[in-house]
Amino acid sequence: MTDSTDSTDKVPSRDAVARRRRMHRRHAKRRLTSVFSAAAVVFTLAVIVTPDAPSPAVAPAIAFNGMTATAPAASKAASLPIQPLWRPAGEVLKRSKAVSAAPTLPFGHDAKEGERRESLSRLHRIYTYSAKYRIKPELARRIYDAATTAGIEPELGFRLVRVESVFDTRAVSSAGALGLTQLMLGTAREFEPNVTREQLLDPDVNLRIGFKYLRGLIRDYKGDLKLALLVYNRGPVAVQRSLSMGMSPANGYESIITKGYRGRGYLD
Repeated sequence: MTDSTDSTDKVPSRDAVARRRRMHRRHAKRRLTSVFSAAAVVFTLAVIVTPDAPSPAVAPAIAFNGMTATAPAASKAASLPIQPLWRPAGEVLKRSKAVSAAPTLPFGHDAKEGERRESLSRLHRIYTYSAKYRIKPELARRIYDAATTAGIEPELGFRLVRVESVFDTRAVSSAGALGLTQLMLGTAREFEPNVTREQLLDPDVNLRIGFKYLRGLIRDYKGDLKLALLVYNRGPVAVQRSLSMGMSPANGYESIITKGYRGRGYLD
């Protein structure tokens, strides 16, 4: 017959089982986030690094300042084979020297290539934020574009929306604050006098006004990000009253948003 005390000690408690399950879920979420980020990086590099297939046609003659010449850069590119995504370091260095040695034509596609790279970099950052905050890419794009347009660092914009509404576009507080950035209708009308309550629940309108308001507070308080966040949360009257009485206006809101954040809050 088995001792009942020993058999009970060998069975894990419910709290231990619950902790173990929570730990497994956290590890699974971290692995999923890493997979999404790695996939976004590989996709970006695949489009940027892998060159287009060389054209079999002979480089055309180009007229420049009354003279006809064959474009050396085009003929050089046509002779290069298609390169794989990942190459040894020696091959990368050799190709970079060959490309830099070719003369740059005044009618090259440098501007278009720069726009293409910037667009891909923007998409990569959007998908990174989407994976980090576990929201849909479309919502991440709206927040990212609204923040950069208003002059707010995107990381601060995502942190603000997470604390204010947990990324719920139709969020309404008990005090009447609306939308992603939890704006009061009176505050929003200081920036757009004709905005309605229903319009303020539109993500683009809400983000545009909310980030514009935050950017103005950061400017008004000379770059003091924590004080600007407190005014955003408590209102200017309450914060000024605490300061005039020699008291700290901090209520923990600014610490929650800026925990682990090293930016200054705004873009140049």
